Amino acid sequence: MAVDDATGEHIGLDDVDIRVGWLLDLIAAAGGELVSRLWHPATFDVLAAGRDRQDRRLPTQGHVAAARLGWTPRYPDGAYVPSRVTRVVTAQVMATLRTLTYRDSAITALSARFDPATGSLAPPTGSAEYVPPGFARGVQRQLAARARRDGGAPAGRVRITDLQEPPQTSAMARLSAADRQLARITAADRELMLTVKLPTSPAPAVRAQWRSIRLTAAIPEHLRGRTITDWHLPTLVLDRRGLLWRCAGTELAPAADLMAGTVAVGVDWSPTSLGAAAITADNPEGLVSDYRGWTYDDRGLGIKLARLQAEGQLLHGKAARLTRLAATAPPEVRAQLEEKIAVLDTHRTAVGVKRGKINRELAFHFARQVTDYAAAAHAQVIAVEDLTTLETRGHGRVNNNRAAQSARRQATAALAHTAAGVGIAVVSVPARGSSAWCPGCDQPLARPGGYHTAWCSRCRVGGNRDHVAGVNLAKRALLGKNKVTRRRGQLPAVRVAEHAPVRQCRDKHAPTPSRPRHRRVRRSRPTVTPRLGVTPKQHVPASQASVWDTVKPTPPHGDAGSRDTRTSPTPAAPVADSTRST
Repeated sequence: MAVDDATGEHIGLDDVDIRVGWLLDLIAAAGGELVSRLWHPATFDVLAAGRDRQDRRLPTQGHVAAARLGWTPRYPDGAYVPSRVTRVVTAQVMATLRTLTYRDSAITALSARFDPATGSLAPPTGSAEYVPPGFARGVQRQLAARARRDGGAPAGRVRITDLQEPPQTSAMARLSAADRQLARITAADRELMLTVKLPTSPAPAVRAQWRSIRLTAAIPEHLRGRTITDWHLPTLVLDRRGLLWRCAGTELAPAADLMAGTVAVGVDWSPTSLGAAAITADNPEGLVSDYRGWTYDDRGLGIKLARLQAEGQLLHGKAARLTRLAATAPPEVRAQLEEKIAVLDTHRTAVGVKRGKINRELAFHFARQVTDYAAAAHAQVIAVEDLTTLETRGHGRVNNNRAAQSARRQATAALAHTAAGVGIAVVSVPARGSSAWCPGCDQPLARPGGYHTAWCSRCRVGGNRDHVAGVNLAKRALLGKNKVTRRRGQLPAVRVAEHAPVRQCRDKHAPTPSRPRHRRVRRSRPTVTPRLGVTPKQHVPASQASVWDTVKPTPPHGDAGSRDTRTSPTPAAPVADSTRST
């Protein structure tokens, strides 16, 4: 529902979407112009130093830092835009430029180690020059392409502005950078009321063409009844269904006592499914585990994501090929190719939006399942492996790419958010060797049944390699709980992997797995009395089976799963000669 704040007149939601679109167009255009104007090395030098012209430290707030540096956006001639909207624009631009400052310094360091003759990078001389391998390979390809284009070694330092174009700005409005003069939000009676100033024309010329609108939306059902003490100003975006609020709220959650944790759940990221979990407990006798883990069922969403990923890559390759053809095509053909490229880009954007929605659904469903598993086991800690220094390799190009684009970071954030609601701490532990070393003797594991199995002949333990990795991760969380590193905006992390033997026990720590439900088995087909004068069809009755049958793993050779083996129908007697009337 939308109401004019001054007159109380109701406004249609379609009109609200149009006016919000005008606001987003102003913000996106001003942000894109400001980024293009600041796209030079001096901008990143200032942000890397963190000092203004008076040698004062730049504040954390993006719009305040931009005001100190004199970085203000420009709007169309004759347009009036409130200063609070300018705050929103500069806050979004500063967030983007500060993120790219790290990439600029990394590109400069990598270019100093690049050899244009061989197209390779020299190894780093110290830990300060370390960058993620995937980022280094991408910069290496860009440096090699620049060397081929320029015909030799680059002159001077290579910056991000030499290799990349200015980034595109998203059409969104982060109202959190403004104050009550632009927007305010209140909550009452299961509803949120947002009062925000919106333009009444695409190019407002005076202050009167900005009017306050009261937007009312229902609080989602899954948030009702929760102890949310404060709602923060949302981010406004437009999707295919209209205006969308992305709100943040402050919620009271039970405090997680990491130091007193005696039961931990280790979550291992799996190449076949999103993740698997196992439990390790700290008893007076030492660390114990039953080595019986739990594997997440993604309900087929992983296959759908893989299909969408392949479709997006196909569309990207086709658009790139048409772009190369359009560069040398005649004007008439070039116009046709550009139309096709625009259609392909639209389809690729739609595929990306769909993948984003599926990844979010998958992440929160995974987080809820893992949290329920940990709560049923009375665990106080959930350990996730830190994969920032590891890469997926050795599984082929397709599987490596598929695993690299998995929504693990989003699943980790969803898991931390969901587990905090029940008082369970989520910590990050080292991932090196978690599925390759035995939790009991810390020796390499054997693979008697292939990649997905693990076995230690010395400790006589083993099973699924992901479950064994979960035991290792939970062990590292319990042993390093007194040496946790906490950094703002990141999960508590255990940096060093310590070892202590984990013995196998038959004590019950994990929740009881759900038993397979019974299903009905269709009775045998009843005998049908043939009618006179009609040639009956050959009905072969099925063997007798019980009415209730336990669901078992599917046996080979296409058996339906019943305990009674179906007999194949008796072949009919061959006919020697066929009589054909002529």
